[in-house]
Amino acid sequence: MAKGKETAFFCQNCGYESAKWMGQCPACHEWNTFVEEPVAQVASTSSSGIKKPTAGVVKWETLGDRTGKTGAYSLRSGKPAAIPQGGTGGAEGASDAASGFGRQKEPLSASARRTSRSKALPLSRITASDAERVSSGIGEMDRVLGGGIVPGSLVLVGGDPGIGKSTLLLQMCRNLTDEKQMGGFPARVLYVSGEESQQQIKLRANRMGDFSDSLLVMCETNLSDIQEAIAVLEPQVVIIDSIQTMYSETVSSAPGSVSQVREATGVLMQLAKGLGVTIFIIGHVTKEGAVAGPRVLEHMVDTVLYFEGDRHASYRILHAVKNRFGSTDEIGVFEMKGNGLREVLNPSEFMLEGRPEGASGSVVACSIEGTRPILIEVQALTAPSNLAYPRRTVDGADLNRVNLLLAVLERRLGLSLSQADVYVNIAGGVRMKEPAIDLGIIIAVISSYKDIVIDPRTLVFGEVGLSGEIRSVSQAPLRVREAEKLGFSTVILPQACMKSVGRTEGIRLIGVRTVRDVVAAVSGRS
Repeated sequence: MAKGKETAFFCQNCGYESAKWMGQCPACHEWNTFVEEPVAQVASTSSSGIKKPTAGVVKWETLGDRTGKTGAYSLRSGKPAAIPQGGTGGAEGASDAASGFGRQKEPLSASARRTSRSKALPLSRITASDAERVSSGIGEMDRVLGGGIVPGSLVLVGGDPGIGKSTLLLQMCRNLTDEKQMGGFPARVLYVSGEESQQQIKLRANRMGDFSDSLLVMCETNLSDIQEAIAVLEPQVVIIDSIQTMYSETVSSAPGSVSQVREATGVLMQLAKGLGVTIFIIGHVTKEGAVAGPRVLEHMVDTVLYFEGDRHASYRILHAVKNRFGSTDEIGVFEMKGNGLREVLNPSEFMLEGRPEGASGSVVACSIEGTRPILIEVQALTAPSNLAYPRRTVDGADLNRVNLLLAVLERRLGLSLSQADVYVNIAGGVRMKEPAIDLGIIIAVISSYKDIVIDPRTLVFGEVGLSGEIRSVSQAPLRVREAEKLGFSTVILPQACMKSVGRTEGIRLIGVRTVRDVVAAVSGRS
């Protein structure tokens, strides 16, 4: 009998497998993404898919003890084991009582789990209730997650190096293990690091404050050892930092490869669903900004979060691109401080800090992100150009959308923008995709082109169509209330939204139907 092939070719973008190399992936249509890797061998596991613990010792360290004592759990007895250096840390007294994640349940036997999974039931006979959520202690993070942490969920957190992913999750661990914040029942959290030593994590934790002994730190990259530690320690929350450093002995390729990332994520998914453990996975990103590894990685997890921002600036933005338990429209805003990340409870006020006074080409627009309005400063600069193809540079908005709006201004208002360089920037480094900022972009361009200074107490929002009409947008009353709360005196909005807003006191509403009305309104406020 012919022996099977020991290697195969995998697409690094989507994980498609092929017996031979191909220039273009037939699944995702990307070019030059195939790499040759060994074929994963089938591992011998229990019928539940979760590896049973074997004899040995799992080493851990608590961050609550400033002396840096270490402890261990024996995998043979499931009890604290003696450590030659002395001390077992504070995890020995970890309570099994009910916590925010619910009372600790006995794990199902393999036969019971197999029976419950294989039995098919009519949909009408299946009972389900809304998943009980647990607050992470970080309001902005709870907002993005859809109201809190869902027990047994698998969450992927991606972001650029140094952006603060590990800091954010370590702060979350501090809150979950705090007895006061958790109502007297702190959660047991296991932090598994494959990139930092325990001493490095300790130094970072010292800047944040005190940690309880319910947080255990383990430096390991072997997936089998991590499985055994989770089976023995029975944590309620596990942090994996990061998925690209984990490896399985059943796969002979290097850590971070397509096969290893897919295998590690599959094992962690079985642990999360089989044991009811909430697992947060930190993932590296590529130069394009996507999570490194096969696209199947994002399909396997329940929630995908991206932590973005300029490393050299103080702000950070957390948003979801996938969430099985909530909306993907919410964003969380943070500010990096010396002692960690601080929540920005009023992003509008934070984004408008340092606005220029008496300068043309600047206006405040309103965008809705999820359930709350965010006020942003839209800046534009036009300059004469001698180039055959003038420059169009956009930061924070869609370039194609800006080109469309420039064509509308040139065709409907006669502005000679085809002979000028145009630069558009959303101040603060945020990216806005809502069409409601269209009106802010065209007013900023008109202000720069005609050198008109916009009243700094003026707010604008509205969508612009190809015929130059100003179209209505959703939640106009909410946007006007936010403007009134922050001290704005004038709001320029679509005429179609005037009826829904109604009468307001202390703020002037100017309804516009076309871009010509916009020019008249802007000139009247100059």
